[in-house]
Amino acid sequence: MTRLLESYTQGRWFTADDAGSVVTSAVDGSDVARISSSGLDVAGMVAHARAVGGPALRALTFHERAGLLKQLGLTLMAGKEEFYELSTSTGATTRDSAVDIDGGIGTVLSYASKARRELPNDTVYLDGGVEQLGKKGTFLGRHIYTPRHGVAVQINAFNFPVWGFLEKLAPAFIAGVPSIIKPASQTAYLTELVVRRIIESCLLPEGSIQLICGSTDDLLDHLDGQDSVAFTGSAATAALLRSHPGIVAAGTHFTAEADSLNASILGPDVAVDGPEFDLFVKQLVTEMTVKAGQKCTAIRRALVPADRVDAVIEATSARLAKVVVGDPRADGVTMGALASLEQREEVRTSVRGLTKSAEIVFGDPEHVDAVGTGTESGAFMSPILLRANDNDATEPHDIEAFGPVSTVIGYTDTADAVALAARGQGSLVASLVTKDTGVAREIVLGLAPYHGRVLVLNSEDARESTGHGSPLPVLVHGGPGRAGGGEELGGIRGVLHYMQRTAVQGTPDVLTAVGNSWVPGSRRHLGDVHPFRKNLAELRIGDTIVGGPRQVTLADIDHFAEFTGDTFYAHTDAEAAAANPLFGGIVAHGYLVVSLAAGLFVEPNPGPVLANFGVDTLRFLTPVKADDSLTVTLTAKQLTPRQSADYGEVRWDAVVTNQNDDVVATYDVLTLVAKEAQQ
Repeated sequence: MTRLLESYTQGRWFTADDAGSVVTSAVDGSDVARISSSGLDVAGMVAHARAVGGPALRALTFHERAGLLKQLGLTLMAGKEEFYELSTSTGATTRDSAVDIDGGIGTVLSYASKARRELPNDTVYLDGGVEQLGKKGTFLGRHIYTPRHGVAVQINAFNFPVWGFLEKLAPAFIAGVPSIIKPASQTAYLTELVVRRIIESCLLPEGSIQLICGSTDDLLDHLDGQDSVAFTGSAATAALLRSHPGIVAAGTHFTAEADSLNASILGPDVAVDGPEFDLFVKQLVTEMTVKAGQKCTAIRRALVPADRVDAVIEATSARLAKVVVGDPRADGVTMGALASLEQREEVRTSVRGLTKSAEIVFGDPEHVDAVGTGTESGAFMSPILLRANDNDATEPHDIEAFGPVSTVIGYTDTADAVALAARGQGSLVASLVTKDTGVAREIVLGLAPYHGRVLVLNSEDARESTGHGSPLPVLVHGGPGRAGGGEELGGIRGVLHYMQRTAVQGTPDVLTAVGNSWVPGSRRHLGDVHPFRKNLAELRIGDTIVGGPRQVTLADIDHFAEFTGDTFYAHTDAEAAAANPLFGGIVAHGYLVVSLAAGLFVEPNPGPVLANFGVDTLRFLTPVKADDSLTVTLTAKQLTPRQSADYGEVRWDAVVTNQNDDVVATYDVLTLVAKEAQQ
């Protein structure tokens, strides 16, 4: 008897108390595993995540979580061959498995890297600047993000058993929120294997990840306003989950990423004999055949100028004729099976619906000669290309065949193309193939309200393009309307989805303490030791040095102009400068002001400060004229130790004033400072 998949719950592997249902191979119909969650304590899982996983994650900083995530990604990458081997049972070719497995692990590594670069080594994320709420500056406001004290429940689709859960796990983990993973039963055996290797790695804190293989039972009934549900699947199921009484009553955060009728548009400028035409056809065939078309981002509608419909059909059919369908392990196979016989029947039913207003111009939905032994029992299907006969028909814009199926639809002009794409009622992605930037602007702006992502493809970016159907960790994945109305990924945006944004009001000292970042108006600490003589362990937020005054002479301005070559008239031509309404005479270069300010606060001897690596938010507020005197106040604003180095980053608040206490310039100075005293 095949193995019964296990769930991972409350720190242990759980075996159901019944025999379970059989899960078969998409390739030959053989038994791969059995699945059941009978007897599983889902309420206990939620409680465990809240009581054990959440506190453990929240005790770590963003950088510490990122470090664990990086180790996990590298561990999974090193052992991915066994994932590839099992993935063939889902019907996936080597190319399909790479999209799922390498794509999922790559997303984990991307989030680990982005969190280290863009998030503080802290548990609080600051959103935007400080808002002054009172006239005297003693009452301020600021937005912060903190982890919700709940669990991130993810309900995933069958088509991406690895990427589907890793792309949700990564941002939730960085946010400090534990996950409960519920894979689709048909391919849960691959998810279970990857989760098993994650648990065996002992890298993640206990309670940060749990797994349900089988039914979720009454899981949603145990959630509340601190929890979130991220669903990937059909629009119909998304609607049912969204309206679940528990979700509605508790105010649980719900995000859906649903299947959609994505479109690809051939620009009106593209000639049949041009490179962009070939790119359009190649991309269309790729999106029809990767994962056997079982991608929520696949191209379902190919919108082309009416006078090029025949040419597109001819070229696409020629490419599709070269596709070899069969067992992914057999030589020469380029397209595998659908996930199950049931899934194939659903696709066939959808094709029959599409043929009410379209004709099949390539393929046979009822028959395909699949390569490989035993494939007669597999869920194989020919790629199907259709031609729309009636642009006013609803079927191509309402019916999604979740398989290797696409419909070619002619359009009259760019406005018509946009209108046809919009009839999909909201999609995850659209692509446009054009070399004309004017066409690109017009169509992109037309598509944007109806799509979560728009790819513009041409011969210039084709080599680096990741393609129509590839969601990327740094870009949002989701779409309006039928596509679910939610967002995933998008870099740090995906992390913030699992956190609570809160407006905090108080004094400057309170906001400094809460955000662990110095706020103007907060206390400064002027001591006998220059802040640049302190290592990271000794330095404190608010440590300050005041330098100056330093008089700026006309000779300084002349020398700087000659030395740098910056001879802009405001610095060199007294008559022209006097006529300038902003200056009324010769003024110092802004960068001269910054350079002189550095000379006022720098400590020249070797010490903990290793390097100056940048200046942020530089603004020049008051012109500096000859004989003005400058004073600089430099305050330690934020300390960020690096996890993988013996130094950290220090952000300093710099304010330069003149002899009248007018603010001349403001900016942040960024330095690298040793963690401990140099030996």
